Amino acid sequence: MDLITWLIVGVLAFAVVVAGTMFLARRRALPPAPKTPALPTTEPEARAEPGPAAEGGQESATGTATLERPEAPSTRMARLRRRLAGSNNPLARGLLSILSSDRLDADVWDDFEATLITSDLGVGPTQELTEALRRELVVDGVGDPAHAKAVLRHELLNLVGPNTDRSLNLQGEDGKPAVVLVVGVNGTGKTTTIGKLSRVLVAEDKSVVLGAADTFRAAAAEQLQTWGDRVGVPTVRGPEGGDPAAVAYQAVQRGIDEGADVVIVDTAGRLHTKTGLMDELGKIKRVIEKLAPVTEVLLLLDATTGQNGLIQARVFAEVVQITGIVLSKLDGSAKGGIVVQVQRELGVPVKLIGLGEGVDDLVPFEAEAFVDALLSE
Repeated sequence: MDLITWLIVGVLAFAVVVAGTMFLARRRALPPAPKTPALPTTEPEARAEPGPAAEGGQESATGTATLERPEAPSTRMARLRRRLAGSNNPLARGLLSILSSDRLDADVWDDFEATLITSDLGVGPTQELTEALRRELVVDGVGDPAHAKAVLRHELLNLVGPNTDRSLNLQGEDGKPAVVLVVGVNGTGKTTTIGKLSRVLVAEDKSVVLGAADTFRAAAAEQLQTWGDRVGVPTVRGPEGGDPAAVAYQAVQRGIDEGADVVIVDTAGRLHTKTGLMDELGKIKRVIEKLAPVTEVLLLLDATTGQNGLIQARVFAEVVQITGIVLSKLDGSAKGGIVVQVQRELGVPVKLIGLGEGVDDLVPFEAEAFVDALLSE
């Protein structure tokens, strides 16, 4: 090989060495490639773990959607007190009519009684109120409107029951959750009211489990779960047409396992004339009490149903021991007197009232607030 060939080979070799050195130096100067983040191995905390299997039921957990924060109880109550007042309320009109009369003769008192009776106050309470007012106003009449209104307020408040204990018993025994059983006929808004009640309890920082024991109505469990999902409350449900008592049992067991404060159990909107269904309601209560006492049995009544609602109340009271009444639809169109009459009929207090279709339109019943709203002009 001649000298020129050796020179060419030497130059090429030198060039290869230089290029390799520059490549290695450049590679060392580059930052390390980012690592691919590992996939999570657990579900988000917002997703509840499945509960223990139970006879006839399957548990449905809340989703990861943004949860709603219910309106504070104090704000909700102030707003709903205003909604209760108004000239559209027949009972309010009847009460205020006596204050606007020029003189209190027999015709005025007869009209007053008739108005109160048609406002579902009942014959007995109406006569008591009328006699008390006639006795108090016999001298002064309504010449002093402020005095007459004060007398009317005092007597009406006595009928409603200002000193009645209307608190919900939400204290379980032996570390177990309180159990609230909600009963009522079709169309009273029972499932919706349970959803609203769960919002009230969540706003008070209580942990809640819902039990969808209405397995006869296809949409009932879905409806209840939707309410629960909105505030982060788990709903225990079973197959359509399944054993309602088994679902109720599983819901209470879930509440015990998770240390919940309250378990609320929905029941079928059974017709009070169906003996078999009423017997089943008694069975649900007995099965629940194998795990924990039922601390509240709330009967939901539509405030617009009047005497029909009272018939329903009597039948339910024969099957389970009612501890409180929830009156739905007690807004400007309701007659209002049902509050007094149903308490007299059952001997148990009205504890909650619903005044509209809004998600936070459910508040504890307060006798003074109710009477004051009725007498607001």
